Amino acid sequence: MTADRRLSTVDRGLSTADCCIAGCGPAGAVLGYLLARAGIRVVVLEKHGDFLRDFRGDTIHPSVLEILDELGLADSFLSLPHSKVSNVGGRTTAGQSVAFTFERLPTRFPYIAFVPQWDFLEFITREAARFPSFALIRNTEVVDLLQRDGAVTGVRCRDADGDYELAALLTVGADGRAARTREAAQLPLVETSPPMDVLWFRLPRLPEEPRAINGRLGAGRVLVMLDRGDYWQIAFVIAKGTADTIRTEGLEHFRQEVTRVAPELSDRVAGITDWEQVKLLTVRADRLVTWHKPGFLAIGDAAHAMSPIGGLGINVAIQDAVAAANVLWRPLSEHRVTDADLAEVQRQRERPVRLLQAFQSVVQNRFLGPALASSNTPSIPLVVRLVSKIPILRDIPPRLVAFGIGRPHVESPERAAT
Repeated sequence: MTADRRLSTVDRGLSTADCCIAGCGPAGAVLGYLLARAGIRVVVLEKHGDFLRDFRGDTIHPSVLEILDELGLADSFLSLPHSKVSNVGGRTTAGQSVAFTFERLPTRFPYIAFVPQWDFLEFITREAARFPSFALIRNTEVVDLLQRDGAVTGVRCRDADGDYELAALLTVGADGRAARTREAAQLPLVETSPPMDVLWFRLPRLPEEPRAINGRLGAGRVLVMLDRGDYWQIAFVIAKGTADTIRTEGLEHFRQEVTRVAPELSDRVAGITDWEQVKLLTVRADRLVTWHKPGFLAIGDAAHAMSPIGGLGINVAIQDAVAAANVLWRPLSEHRVTDADLAEVQRQRERPVRLLQAFQSVVQNRFLGPALASSNTPSIPLVVRLVSKIPILRDIPPRLVAFGIGRPHVESPERAAT
């Protein structure tokens, strides 16, 4: 069976594309939308049949909302069910507290919007499908890169019928932190060792509880409560590699540990009745030294896996996609993507990524790591308390989380939609 006949059974009947994107996460979906909007023939390959996954980031920061606004999509996006959070606070079991707000930021969107990532991806791909040059092919996994004379020329895919090949002028790896594409491209990788993992679970949120992101800090324990409307999504931060020990100690002990650091949850922890309700997120962080080779570019988690600190990952990935579209739409339309074009994407995005990863590392290694190792309730660092109270400084942390560093704006054009 030929590649042409294989692909004739799916969305657009394509066996070649200007751009093939492996993975339909935030980076892949937004890049696919932007390139199709600019008239580029783009195929996005997604190995799953839907977008329902654990541990998909769902914090849509002001920077992404502004990008959606530039595209004329913000209002329709915000018509999806969502919650808005403008305030971030932390408190120790010893009574120290700190608070920050997004409300003073110079933006139409002074809040974080919480939208399930599967809803975000369905929204973006539905909008992308208005453009005739866009194709999303689900249930199709990229298993290898096609390479000739040191250049990537497309991908080898696998669906229910077997393997086939898709040729492309440019292949983009947006297939996440376990990316098959970057492995196949054999690009050098730098890894770090975050000192923590996270146990995720849900508990009901009471109507009278304020809408916020709440941090709780106790002896050897850190907990973060994320407002999801009628429930709290709770991140229980643990020392790296200790999940099995916690499970061995039993659910009752775990419930006690939760209420020890967050006493306000004592009336709800009985709802945790099975370890199946508590999911482990193994935290990792890395980045490629070089994001590209001839015919190939990695973006998002495939180029740089982010820690969950600050919920930055989805927003950084989308900024990667915007920068990539800004640089590449014209070379792709002229069928002449060069190494210099791909290097320009990395040049624009590498510094912001490295600075944000450095910020996450400082939080993890200077604050969370020691807090998790302590048998006493740690204090909120003096510098954090001072920054939160000094008017000229107090908006710096919210601004960093809200907008990142070097955020791009949409420069790629729009062609007529169907």
